[in-house]
Amino acid sequence: MKRQPRARRGPLNSGSRRCRSLRSRASARILLEHPRRASSPQRSHSIRGRTAPACPRAIMFEIKKICCIGAGYVGGPTCSVIAQMCPSIKVTVVDVNEARINAWNSDTLPIYEPGLQEVVESCRGKNLFFSTSIDDAIREADLVFISVNTPTKTYGMGKGRAADLKYIEACARRIVQNSNGYKIVTEKSTVPVRAAESIRRIFDANTKPNLDLQVLSNPEFLAEGTAIKDLKNPDRVLIGGDDSPEGQKAVRALCAVYEHWVPKEKIITTNTWSSELSKLAANAFLAQRISSINSISALCEATGADVEEVARAIGTDQRIGNKFLKASVGFGGSCFQKDVLNLVYLCEALNLPEVARYWQQVIDMNDYQRRRFASRIIDSLFNTVTDKKIAILGFAFKKDTGDTRESSSIYISKYLMDEGAKLHIYDPKVPKEQIIFDLSHLGVSEDNQVSRLVTISKDPYEACDGAHALVICTEWDMFKELDYERIHKKMLKPAFIFDGRRVLDDLHNELQVIGFQIETIGKKVSAKRIPFASSCEIPKFSLQDPPVKKPRPQHNGGFGNDAGPDFFGVFQHTD
Repeated sequence: MKRQPRARRGPLNSGSRRCRSLRSRASARILLEHPRRASSPQRSHSIRGRTAPACPRAIMFEIKKICCIGAGYVGGPTCSVIAQMCPSIKVTVVDVNEARINAWNSDTLPIYEPGLQEVVESCRGKNLFFSTSIDDAIREADLVFISVNTPTKTYGMGKGRAADLKYIEACARRIVQNSNGYKIVTEKSTVPVRAAESIRRIFDANTKPNLDLQVLSNPEFLAEGTAIKDLKNPDRVLIGGDDSPEGQKAVRALCAVYEHWVPKEKIITTNTWSSELSKLAANAFLAQRISSINSISALCEATGADVEEVARAIGTDQRIGNKFLKASVGFGGSCFQKDVLNLVYLCEALNLPEVARYWQQVIDMNDYQRRRFASRIIDSLFNTVTDKKIAILGFAFKKDTGDTRESSSIYISKYLMDEGAKLHIYDPKVPKEQIIFDLSHLGVSEDNQVSRLVTISKDPYEACDGAHALVICTEWDMFKELDYERIHKKMLKPAFIFDGRRVLDDLHNELQVIGFQIETIGKKVSAKRIPFASSCEIPKFSLQDPPVKKPRPQHNGGFGNDAGPDFFGVFQHTD
């Protein structure tokens, strides 16, 4: 008997638009609920140290538009590289600082980073945009990076150690206010552990129909001066998210962005908390190595050993390695000190005082190295630098960047200004205004100290003309190529060189023949030199501490307090 076809509700054939739509929706539902039924080949990425299958691209949420809040040292370079490597993705970097955005849209970028100018110019106006229209960029984005500043608190509970998350919170509230539908929100800034939970609580408390916000952690591991190289060829990309299906869907979507240029085996996924802690731990370990070798440098100076030879000897041990074993006047930058202090505060909050004290020693050793170097300058110049001209070569915290945050040059300058030295400062990439601003911080100088004691020079020869000593605080390559015979002729005698970065090691013999007396980190350059034994005690100082108001004499014979705006309250870098 011939089987009768089943009755249908209305005309529906296999080629109709309605049929195709129903089939497509059913297939998508099957794939989402049963990803293993997919017949297409599966890709894989690293999950918690092992390779695990990833769902096919067909079922992944595809990121087509990215918004990055914060156009600083992290947001700008990171999103510029993403735009260059992913031409199909529209990337918009936004910031409240209109002057900074105008600089990103000009030929003079607001930050200096080798290779950055070429990357920006290759895609700006095509799929890379810089704007102050924050709300519009959030609304149209599939993925929002939070790349704002997280400075150390200078007030209240945890001041001097805890991270100030007020900018993170402000971003979270602005994102939820301007979002609808599905959106991935990703921490790029360095944040304390469980900061993502705080963001998620803000989202949950302000929920609205059809809004689905997923929070990920994707910390950056780039180093200033090599940021573009680090971004294009990273050691790893770390992405943290929830173990829920929705969280893993967001993780896979972000993985797909990086897989445009990063090998899958270099993409590591963890839970959110592990990702956040990994960033703090990585910077703490790097800072620890610098403080460790700097402690050995003090021992070398007292015994006659050479810290460079010691570093080379221990660095050949594969268990130790040779990275970050360069003795210097101390580490700086926006991350190391801030993150170690954050780790210290976290340990104290979790009732782990022994762990907190261990990591605090990393900071204490860095402070000691700076004070020790300044004491060495003062003692070598016959125990007084009052009214003596001293050339400071280099103000950035490291070469190939214009960033001065936590630069050792600020600390050395402060210690020398306290002794009445007249400083002539030169740096090839740091603007005059930035140097003056950093040294005018209430915790660094008092009253008109900077205007009386600090001069910004146009070139190193001008800075050294008539100086008693030159102090190298940044390892710029150009300082190896200066005409030191010309410099020596214009300096007062005896002429001193204090090499805080060991950039002149290959020139010591030549410089001594010229007539220089050389003092460097972790080495006795000449057997004839008087053994160094500090006779002056320089007090501890930290830019993380709130300014101390000191009394000053008034015309009526009374005493008042220094007044002035709080440094961190009037100026904020973005990460």
